[in-house]
Amino acid sequence: MANANQELWEKGDFTQIAAFMRPAGQAFVESLGLVPPLRVLDLGCGDGTTALPLAQMGAEVVGIDISRPLVKAARARAEAAGLTSISFEEGDATNLEGVGDGSFDFVLSMFGAMFAPKPLDVAREMVRVVRKGGQIVMANWIPNDPESFVSQVLKVSAAYTPPPPEGFVSPMLWGVESNIRERFAQAGVPTDRIQVKKDVFVFGSAEATPAAFIDIFKDFYGPTMNAFAAASKAGKADEMYGKLRALAEEQNLAEDGTLRMSATYARVTVEV
Repeated sequence: MANANQELWEKGDFTQIAAFMRPAGQAFVESLGLVPPLRVLDLGCGDGTTALPLAQMGAEVVGIDISRPLVKAARARAEAAGLTSISFEEGDATNLEGVGDGSFDFVLSMFGAMFAPKPLDVAREMVRVVRKGGQIVMANWIPNDPESFVSQVLKVSAAYTPPPPEGFVSPMLWGVESNIRERFAQAGVPTDRIQVKKDVFVFGSAEATPAAFIDIFKDFYGPTMNAFAAASKAGKADEMYGKLRALAEEQNLAEDGTLRMSATYARVTVEV
């Protein structure tokens, strides 16, 4: 039976968003400086935006995601690319059932594990499954960051969404350095082995316009879809759409009618 988090990420079609993330995902993997052979876990892997480049550079990769359609899409992409050192599984970042202690040399999560509930459990699981001397790297959106398009989309969306249930912990808190340090410290990592810095991720397309990008968020991105459903009930869907369109036009860096959207994020490196 699907839980609420699984239902959220199986709603819509995140592959439509991921299509705008391919070049930046490739660049992110290259920036890690990894040298195979090594075994990598891509947690919250989506349809393989970072998992495929990792396998293409020679790593043995296991991708885990809570969304069954995304796992299926990732498998199809890996098969089409002829990659044999990669596998994808359905799983929950809060409880990596069946994954042994110290199974991986490296754990990566790019805008994935941050959206799982129970962040302390997520941190403990990442630390548990990486070997001693291994490394964890996360890319997490920063709450309310004016320089981050995604953070601003989520901020606008939240204004039209009913209050979350009691006990809900915002995934955006994974972008706050003090929270990051506290969570990994509780998982047993000394704070001097935790590094947090700002970095920039770029969404891009030579075909899409800012307006088309917002349409994709509206029609295919689970959190925004929920916000639009709530806004529609309140008669404010047009108002919300207008705000998002204005945001996209304002933050688009391209001047030729195409799309180049910058989004700052917290890059977290943990030495285990």
